[in-house]
Amino acid sequence: MTSKSVYQHGSPNRTGVLLINLGTPDAPTAQALRPYLKEFLSNPRVIEVPRLIWWPILHGFILPFRPKASAEKYAKIWIAEGSPLKVHTERQTERLREALAVRLKNPPLVEYAMNIGKPSVADVLTHMQQQDCERILVIPLFPQYAASSTAAAMDNVFAVLNTMRNQPAIRTVKQYHDHPGYIAALAQNVRDYWDTHGRPDKLIISFHGTPRASLDKGDPYHCACQKTGRLLAEALELSANQYAVCFQSRFGRAQWLTPYTAVTLEQLGKEHTRRVDVVCPGFVSDCLETLEEIAIEAKHTFIQAGGKEFHYIPCLNERSDWIQALADITCTHLQGWLDIEVTEEAAKLSRKLALELGAKD
Repeated sequence: MTSKSVYQHGSPNRTGVLLINLGTPDAPTAQALRPYLKEFLSNPRVIEVPRLIWWPILHGFILPFRPKASAEKYAKIWIAEGSPLKVHTERQTERLREALAVRLKNPPLVEYAMNIGKPSVADVLTHMQQQDCERILVIPLFPQYAASSTAAAMDNVFAVLNTMRNQPAIRTVKQYHDHPGYIAALAQNVRDYWDTHGRPDKLIISFHGTPRASLDKGDPYHCACQKTGRLLAEALELSANQYAVCFQSRFGRAQWLTPYTAVTLEQLGKEHTRRVDVVCPGFVSDCLETLEEIAIEAKHTFIQAGGKEFHYIPCLNERSDWIQALADITCTHLQGWLDIEVTEEAAKLSRKLALELGAKD
């Protein structure tokens, strides 16, 4: 059982905020992908197949061959600073730290961890404990709750707590799929893109898929995605035939949530749709699933089928309105732990953002 080296009576109690994202390999190589995929695909929250059946498939067919193919995909989207997912998560953490420093007189320690890979949840939670964090708010960076993402991250957190003698108090954010600030940031992100590039004939709102069986077992993910899609479409004033909510990233032969993004784009291409735009609200940071699967593969599918023009709209990443929404979510869940006093500077910033989003002066 781990603990701080020596407990100091009278030491200051700090509050911390821990952001958790999915994770990323250390490099776009097969050598780096193998342990990453092994850890990811070994998680029973991710693959709900009996180990007796899944283990031979994973070790006999997937791990010997998939790392090379996955590495080639990562190589297409890798940037000078490293993995896009990690770069954006680091920037979001810093921006949130800055936003809370403006809003709060005693701002919390803000850190991030990856559920798979580095920095690990165990290492970051231990660091936060060593920094005298007696209270930690955990915010998985998955707007729509799913057992395979949010619950998997929380399992990791509680597994680490199980090793600690002196555990911090923990609060968790389950989801924020319908948070007004999140929806407003999504809508403004799309509007900003359209102001520069024009509008499409159809907007595809694509979410990461999960097996249909997870819905049948009671996972609320599908409903959360549908609500996010509907609220985004309403904010953009789109009619029912101007958008579609779809699901990407199907894995294996089992039925997943439908309609499938790739199948929908292929059909739109066959119908010679002039222009399609795709936005991915389930990802707050651009990553392999957006930059390669959508911006490259999905575009190829649409164009090859007969479509004319394809646009991928980037994720929220470090947009100021998204960071302010994340700060709103954080402050709501910190109530009672910290004195939430809106400073004059924070009030001016909130008013400025509200005006930019269409509020009347």
